[in-house]
Amino acid sequence: MRLAVFIPSFGDGGVERMLVNLASGLVGRGVDVDFIVRTRGAPFVDRLDPRVRIVETGRAGLFGVQPAFCRYLREARPDFVLCGKDESALAALLARKLAGVPFALIMRPGTTFSARLARRSAYTRWRALLLVKYVHRAATAVVGNSQGVVDDISAIATLAPERVHLIRNPVITPGLAAQAARPIDHPWFAPGEPPVVLGIGGLRRQKAFDTLLDAFARVHAERPCRLLILGEGRLRGDLERLAAKLGVAADVELHGFDPNPYPYLARAALFVLASRWEGSPNALTEALALGTPLVATDCPSGPREVLAGGAVAPLVPVDDADAMAAAMKAVLAQPGDPAARRAAVAEYTMERCAAKYHALFESLAQGAS
Repeated sequence: MRLAVFIPSFGDGGVERMLVNLASGLVGRGVDVDFIVRTRGAPFVDRLDPRVRIVETGRAGLFGVQPAFCRYLREARPDFVLCGKDESALAALLARKLAGVPFALIMRPGTTFSARLARRSAYTRWRALLLVKYVHRAATAVVGNSQGVVDDISAIATLAPERVHLIRNPVITPGLAAQAARPIDHPWFAPGEPPVVLGIGGLRRQKAFDTLLDAFARVHAERPCRLLILGEGRLRGDLERLAAKLGVAADVELHGFDPNPYPYLARAALFVLASRWEGSPNALTEALALGTPLVATDCPSGPREVLAGGAVAPLVPVDDADAMAAAMKAVLAQPGDPAARRAAVAEYTMERCAAKYHALFESLAQGAS
């Protein structure tokens, strides 16, 4: 069995990290895995298991198709091509026609499209949904990472239930604890310093760091604390101005992207997921795996599932700074049981997720024979 993980437009987000983890988990099960990426210098690629073969495509050609990918298809003839982004899937489908090499396309949607597109213009939403429907209907199988994502893509693309599968994200890797144990050189984490509240994610509207700043300012007014946000993005200036307006700039740091956020996450007094929408939030899962106290918004989708409806950690309404601040104060005062948080994410190990993907591939291969 040969699998090609195709993600040419590689960034520093959750999709990329999960595909790296999945590729490493599957190659450990004896699957031949090729990781198709524009350049091996992309974020997280250096974390791949050495047995995964990296294939560089370089720049795209006509209609976004990489000639190098067409050559790869003719030479390697993979059984499955796994895509985590719609644009990549469209390029893969075009390359399949150009190369004349049959393969089964596996789509892995990582977000709730209806929530992501809700505030877009009618034309943008129509165009995006047209692509979503096309590539997911063309797929042999679709794998959602939460029940919310499964329900959302099934409704949007009108997919038969037997074509859609739920497999959690391979978030918890064998090396997570070791990565989290590495030292960090940051004065805020020195003994005796005020508690640090942590946010992780791109500085974009989806992550709602504006609401987190608002809530943090309310907590800060009542007790010493600091806010550290790991991530980069176009809203940096807006968030810096908001922190100054709220009078908390001295105790807020937009630290930027860090490829290893886990030492911060393990040492934070509180992690807050403030998102307006998600698919299955990886940072939330990682916080639980490390036992970190947390608060999350009840956004579509993922937090309600992993937090058992709020039994594991508090859920608050989206964009409700008052409710978020109240929950933050409560958890800072009473952090709760780290063992219960770790137990909540038992399904999210790399090994368990890779086993489920492997079983799906074997089932599809048997059905095609």
